[in-house]
Amino acid sequence: MFRVCYFVTLCIAVALLTPAFAGNNQKLQPAGKLTHDIRAILDDPDSVRGFWGIYAVSLDSGKTIFALNPEKLFTPASNAKLFTTAAVFGLIGPDYRFKTTVETLGTLDKYGRLNSDLVLVGRGDPNLSGRALPYNMHTERKAPPIQVLQDLADQLVQHGLKYVDGDVVADDSYFVWERYDEGWSQDDLAREWGAPVSALTVNDNVIFVNIMPADRPGERAFLNIAPFPEYYKIDNRVMTTPPGSGPRTVSINREPGANQLTFWGNIPQDDPGFGEALAIDDPADFSARLFRQLLEQRGVTIYGRSRTHHTELASTQTFSVTTMASGGGVATRPPNLSPLVLASYQSQPVTQDLRVINKVSQNLHAELMLRLLGKEKGTSGSIEAGLEVLRGFLVNAGIKADQFVFYDGSGLSREDLVTPQAIVTLLQYCRQQSWGQAYSDTLPIAAIDGSLADRFRNTAAAGAVHAKTGSLAHVYSLAGYGTTQSGDHIAFSVITNNNNMPTKKALATIDRIVVRLIEDKK
Repeated sequence: MFRVCYFVTLCIAVALLTPAFAGNNQKLQPAGKLTHDIRAILDDPDSVRGFWGIYAVSLDSGKTIFALNPEKLFTPASNAKLFTTAAVFGLIGPDYRFKTTVETLGTLDKYGRLNSDLVLVGRGDPNLSGRALPYNMHTERKAPPIQVLQDLADQLVQHGLKYVDGDVVADDSYFVWERYDEGWSQDDLAREWGAPVSALTVNDNVIFVNIMPADRPGERAFLNIAPFPEYYKIDNRVMTTPPGSGPRTVSINREPGANQLTFWGNIPQDDPGFGEALAIDDPADFSARLFRQLLEQRGVTIYGRSRTHHTELASTQTFSVTTMASGGGVATRPPNLSPLVLASYQSQPVTQDLRVINKVSQNLHAELMLRLLGKEKGTSGSIEAGLEVLRGFLVNAGIKADQFVFYDGSGLSREDLVTPQAIVTLLQYCRQQSWGQAYSDTLPIAAIDGSLADRFRNTAAAGAVHAKTGSLAHVYSLAGYGTTQSGDHIAFSVITNNNNMPTKKALATIDRIVVRLIEDKK
């Protein structure tokens, strides 16, 4: 993969090394009550061993409220989504809609016979799924996960389709076929948060697996897979054990490039069961086979095979395909012939998905947005093009080019780097834009919704902080907006790296710092 690097500077004066931070060479601003209180929060053996960056400014006066290592580079985790979603607001606009179509270069005769391939064309819609939009407090999946594909199949039948002489093709070439970004851990790739990126994304490119104990000890556990369980070969080695025999120990494996799922371990008979979301290896292949099945269930006869179309292809380009003539001969369609659209689906405005991305920290959707930036405002729907567009946006926002390093759009990459000051500069810039309030509204609200629903309860920050969370192993971050008890509006960033604290303690430490900023005690 081609490596694209972008770095950052800062300019804020800080002084005073305190004993608690001297060993880590962490710069802290001159002493005051706020400094004293935050120093006390971080003066813990576990905290001192980690690396901390904090920066907070008043949006009303522009003055710095607190600074600790604001110019140092940190791995941001999902705070990277703040940058990707801001760029989409600023460059694509909140009203952009995705369009998914079923097309052909052939003709459909009066008998319902299509003499060519039937092509399902994806253009990056993240929500070809059962997710309810607009997002409201928490994720809801009210419709079937393949509802959109079912609706498209119904449209084709209503259009009179009965026979397909060609293939069923799933075309995700609107974006370059780059499933994974640089710096992603192999351990993540089989899970929901590391799902592969494709311009044709159905059900977040995952399947749902529910595992329940059998009726009697010694029997294999029950597995339920949706949607399209026929796509997988299942090796179920999970055994049901007697009630009270201990905690379940179930492992799941899918080798890269394979459609075999292996389950093994034990589950007690009195266990309530559990669910997992597992990533699909090739989303377009999954979509092609699933769409074919949906058509055949509706009585459509298909003589060709199911296949995919990857690589870069502009939405207005025609498909280079050979069509099968009804008499058995071969007919090549002229390359300038526009495809015939037989069925279509249009998404809700992109702002609805930006809300999903930031509220629940949806990695795949953020990656689709990065590629959308490259496709709509750059040279192609690739990672490289998306990062180049993002870089231009951030420099225009007042962030110097050596203040950040991004290799993806979601923050899943371990190679991303950014400074706390760059994050706050972005937040300040967004606040001044016409879409600034809409951007702020996409962020989780402390103690109310999204990834902050269970944090800051019964504190001064509850309802007063709108902020994006971030978490990787040994990395925790939180950045966003807040209103202090004295009415001051602030933007802040808190990041810790190389932190070996238990997750619960690390998050509690960050929360105490943010609460202290909101309490605004002089």
